[in-house]
Amino acid sequence: MEKKSILVVDDDKDILESLKSILQSKGYSVDTAETGKEAIEKSKAWFHHLALLNIKLPDMKSIKLLTAMHENFPEMIKIMITGLPPASAEEFLNLGADTYIMKPVHPEELLNVIKEKLMEKEEATIMDV
Repeated sequence: MEKKSILVVDDDKDILESLKSILQSKGYSVDTAETGKEAIEKSKAWFHHLALLNIKLPDMKSIKLLTAMHENFPEMIKIMITGLPPASAEEFLNLGADTYIMKPVHPEELLNVIKEKLMEKEEATIMDV
């Protein structure tokens, strides 16, 4: 089975390292970005199966980042990480996010959501063939 590549986007270095460690321990290839611009550049340079996108970034509004990621990388699974109320977070689903996770992020929940979304994508790809 192909090793899945995940891009983690957050301006908090501690969160980046924590999520990277958790994901790598489960066999994922992990890339990180601290800004929206860096996330887009890294996604252009290397294919990521999935991106974990923090809602608040210093250089770019989350809606702009999500829209750019959705338009440029439609095959990438996009999971928003938010502390906003669920009603506000639902807006991101209409803009191309595949789902969202509420903060604080619990590792087990995160891993389950990632696994579920990757399996859904694989099944959809098999159905399209």
